[in-house]
Amino acid sequence: MSAQAAAAPVAIHRALPAEEVARAHFYALIARLLIAPPDGALLNAIAHGEPLAAPGELADAWRALVAASSVMDADAAAFEHEALFAGMGKAPVSIYAGFYSGATAVDHPRVRIRADLAALGLAPRSESTEPEDHLGGLFEAMRVLVAGGAGRSGATLAEQRRFFEAHVEPAAPRFFATVAAAEQANYYRRVAAFGAAFVALEARSFALD
Repeated sequence: MSAQAAAAPVAIHRALPAEEVARAHFYALIARLLIAPPDGALLNAIAHGEPLAAPGELADAWRALVAASSVMDADAAAFEHEALFAGMGKAPVSIYAGFYSGATAVDHPRVRIRADLAALGLAPRSESTEPEDHLGGLFEAMRVLVAGGAGRSGATLAEQRRFFEAHVEPAAPRFFATVAAAEQANYYRRVAAFGAAFVALEARSFALD
């Protein structure tokens, strides 16, 4: 099983080169792990992921996540997800982008995210009760922009870059750093390292383009 296939079963709605398929899978995986804890099937799929072909920080983080998934219990993962992002009272780690951008009620990123999603022909899932700046939702939006979905064929690279730089890049690095430093984090410390490495790679790639 390839690392991409282990990430998540993503439907690809347009012809894409292999590296773009990999991007879609990794956006999907990070979204899935932020929105909900991994079940046994997902942990098993990640645990059997093959190493990434190119060495580097992302490959190292992926290898660590694969190893952690091979020994992680689904119940323990669920408990950790709850302890980090819900908890009793105020969550130890905010999973909302606005928290990391110092958003005010008047100028909140949720308003801009909602407008940008609408301009791209996207909207939150009807069953979702989370605000638009939930980081899992932002990664899912990027997955759709890369791979297509919901009756659309995906977005141009320029559109992907604008959404990433406006809504993902300002918050995700600080979020993943906060997760990595949280005393409740064990498995999610590996998730955070992988997410941070992936976001850094995306930022460098968009800068080059």
